[in-house]
Amino acid sequence: MSSPSSSSQAGSHRGGPSSVSALVSTLVPCLVLAAVLVGAFLILRRKQRCLYAPRTYHGTLLEEEKTPSAGHGFLGWFGNFQRLSDEHVLNHHSLDAYLYIRFLKMLTIMAFGGAVITWPVLLPINATGGGGESGLDILSFSNVENPTRYFAHAIMAWVFFGWVMFLIGRETLYLAKVRQAYQLTTWSASRISQRTVLFTNVPQQYLTLEAMHSLFSGVAQVWLVPDVDELGDDVEEVEKMVPKLEANETKFIKKLNKKQHESSGEKGAGFERKLRPTHRTKPLIGKKVDSIEHYRYRLQELLPKIQAAQQSHISGKEKIVSAAFIEFDTMAAAQAAAEHNEHRRPTGDITTRQMGVVPEEIIWDNLAMSAKNQFTRKVLATIAISALIVFWAIPVAVVGIISNVSYLTENVPFLAWIDDIPPSVLGVVTGLLPTILLAALMVLVPVICRFFAKFAGAATVSEVELQTQSWYFAFQVIQVFLITTFTSGATAVASQIVSNPAQAVPLLSKNLPKASNFYIAYFVLYGVANAALYLFSPMGLVGILILSKLDKTPRKKYMRYVSLLEPSWGAEYPKWTNLGVIAVSYATIAPLVLGFATVGLGLIYLAYRYNMFYVYNTRIDTKGAFYVRALQQIMVGVYLGELCLLGLFGIGVGSELTAIGPVVLQVVLIATTIAFHLLLKTKLKPLVERLPLEASTESHKNGVVNGRHSEDGLVSEVPSEPEHKHDGRDYIGKRTTYPHTEKKEPLYKRIFTPRQATASEIAAGMSPHFRQPVPSYTQQEVLEAYMHPALAQQNPVIWLARDAAGISRREVDAMKQRIGRYGVEATDDGAVMNEKGKVEWTNESVTQAPLWERKIVY
Repeated sequence: MSSPSSSSQAGSHRGGPSSVSALVSTLVPCLVLAAVLVGAFLILRRKQRCLYAPRTYHGTLLEEEKTPSAGHGFLGWFGNFQRLSDEHVLNHHSLDAYLYIRFLKMLTIMAFGGAVITWPVLLPINATGGGGESGLDILSFSNVENPTRYFAHAIMAWVFFGWVMFLIGRETLYLAKVRQAYQLTTWSASRISQRTVLFTNVPQQYLTLEAMHSLFSGVAQVWLVPDVDELGDDVEEVEKMVPKLEANETKFIKKLNKKQHESSGEKGAGFERKLRPTHRTKPLIGKKVDSIEHYRYRLQELLPKIQAAQQSHISGKEKIVSAAFIEFDTMAAAQAAAEHNEHRRPTGDITTRQMGVVPEEIIWDNLAMSAKNQFTRKVLATIAISALIVFWAIPVAVVGIISNVSYLTENVPFLAWIDDIPPSVLGVVTGLLPTILLAALMVLVPVICRFFAKFAGAATVSEVELQTQSWYFAFQVIQVFLITTFTSGATAVASQIVSNPAQAVPLLSKNLPKASNFYIAYFVLYGVANAALYLFSPMGLVGILILSKLDKTPRKKYMRYVSLLEPSWGAEYPKWTNLGVIAVSYATIAPLVLGFATVGLGLIYLAYRYNMFYVYNTRIDTKGAFYVRALQQIMVGVYLGELCLLGLFGIGVGSELTAIGPVVLQVVLIATTIAFHLLLKTKLKPLVERLPLEASTESHKNGVVNGRHSEDGLVSEVPSEPEHKHDGRDYIGKRTTYPHTEKKEPLYKRIFTPRQATASEIAAGMSPHFRQPVPSYTQQEVLEAYMHPALAQQNPVIWLARDAAGISRREVDAMKQRIGRYGVEATDDGAVMNEKGKVEWTNESVTQAPLWERKIVY
């Protein structure tokens, strides 16, 4: 019977050249693609500012959110990009956006520091290990023959994993401080959302304004949630109908202008009836109707019905669901109410769902879901996701086999032709192709996760994205990492296992480090090619150059212009967290991975840094919840790396007793890691979930307007004057003053010194606008802050483009006479139809556009 080491050598003769060829075949096309994309980006950036730098001027952003414009040319832009610090994202964007790029930077530092720690020791140890490997495999644990050398790996495991845990602990503590600093600023604390708590599963006896006021102290305003099934359907129909009416009006105006031009101005009611657009009310079998008249008639029917229903709901005459939004006088009062209810449940089954919820994040249809129904749905969703993971293992396993298909030729005769493939071509098949296939397999998973998160009863988009982050991370680790690793390792020793099944476990364990070659290519693909793709934004360019040509109405052109790209946190975080887990797991058994991880993650960080500065906008506000979850998920890599190394050490015990020492060291390290993790969760978790605010707010009510209780209706009465005048009112619950000096420490001290800046010191470095309150709310804005959108529905605006023949003016007048009395606004201002029938709208007048609305910072 051959030893595991000899068997391993026998089956790995193709591993060396194949691995190098796969790396080169992956790297070369990625570098070429990246060079082309980055070059195109640099050329197009000045011409397509609306795609590559909208945050420097975009009219839909508040002035304090805009990024300063760069100088002329590449050098001016690059110099500005270099001068801006990551804190610029915090000052001009959002806390979640800032923490996202900080996470990418942290992963890069983690990998770079790991390479500095492990390479001087482990690369020479592995390269001279005498295991008979070649190519990239010579630098991995699989090339170590003598178990005595395991002491080097055991000691470096203590140093490296200690480094990783130090970073996680340091970043968690920093998150607690920066979150406090951000939320305690005047700007943040003056927002209505920061003092508002969402409660669900409210018993029927408490579903009145008076009851909600009596349950909690320091209540400023209450919004009850109506059951608007029928009303919601009508509002949705109107929202879909208005763009259709505009499209048909535009089509009619264009045809009529063209016909009149061709007929030299001849007119007739008959050049018009034939030109008016028509459609069937039902596909194929429906009645054929005049489209414009049909939509006008439906608006004439629906609008008064909607307005009557809105008034009935607002006055409290209709059914309401078991949910309520409560604004408190101060953030301290809001937090005290949320925590008291969550831990003691003084009101029975009322559930605290979320504090600081932003109105535009609410998933209104799920607020009526009972706790029992929600639990059942969550169980079903979890089962469905688990089944999906199992099902997805089949195609992912195939990808893992492809990455090491050359090893199968030894024992599968009909695959012998693979040996005749040129190394360069085989390198593409085993290196580039699997990484592309694996990335493609992952595209649909976040979409499915979001669907099931909503199905499970998530009340806000934040909840959906956080649940997606958890599920998708589990999916990434199991599919992209574990299954691919084991199938790749199994493929490498398939012939030896068939001939000697008793050696399956040691053979697999010995060959697992070789699977790192696949992830080296994976880091290259993501770091080089994907970073360039994120900069170039091909889909955005297609939207501007091609899809924008299909926009035929002023509304579509306007909406394309004002819509900024937005990262999907639930899908973005798990991808990079999983790469971090892979780098950590392979650090001590295949340290070469850390070098490629540093370059790959570093390029991703730079690409996202640019996009956060100049391109992206974010609406979701979790106050760092994604970041703290991602930090905890990195610990998965620590455990996997330690357990894998323990298994490899254990194999060596069978041949030499000297391997017992590394096993003992590794067991103690695992126990230490568990203790650290428990300490981290128990000590720092409260800091990242709660603010250090005073529980009582009785002495901080002097700035609050009284007399807001009401027994009827859905919303508490609002004073006739604007509620938030910012006349010295303390929104936080206690005064917090920040020093105006900032001490800049050297980089090495900021990385290695455990000392952390206080929340006050962090706040001192924030933009001055954080020391000012948000723009004052009007009475209507306060009233509608958490009112159901179907009740706060504004009057629809019908926007046409003005033509030279005056047809648009005639159509506008006709609509005003027909449906203007129901609050419909019809206009042809701000857009024109040229002689060729194309609609033109100048984006320089975005604030004068009929559809423009002032941004309300809730």
